[in-house]
Amino acid sequence: MRHVDFSPLYRSTVGFDRLFTMLDSLSQPEQVPSYPPYNIERTGENTYRITMAVAGFDETELSIESHAHALIVKGEKRDENADGSEFLYRGIAKRAFERRFQLADHVEVTAASLKNGLLHIDLLRSIPEALKPRKIAIAAEPVEAPKAIEAQVVNN
Repeated sequence: MRHVDFSPLYRSTVGFDRLFTMLDSLSQPEQVPSYPPYNIERTGENTYRITMAVAGFDETELSIESHAHALIVKGEKRDENADGSEFLYRGIAKRAFERRFQLADHVEVTAASLKNGLLHIDLLRSIPEALKPRKIAIAAEPVEAPKAIEAQVVNN
């Protein structure tokens, strides 16, 4: 993939540096973690759901943090050999993970639940009223021009 230089755009734009950084990072080849598997689905016009398969983890071993424009899901397993047993074969993953998701502006986490080994994280995009498009009414009759006020200049 070709590398695109965004530096000329940094000189003439304000506030788009995060977008350019994200686009630049997409061109960098990196190892994409495959554990744990997840789905991202759109459940409504402004609602989304991330579903992660976290079999073997309970609520105390998972943490969800929402920072500015980032959602971080971490999982750390406790030691299972506290009862003195030993595994002859281990096929269920027992590794810690950290999965990061980039969130768009005005997207916030509304709920999280763990059921049947699936972690569901519900998201809502709530656009402030000031940023929503609004309809401007068109008057049927022309609006009168403002009247001029006559004044007299007084010289002292």
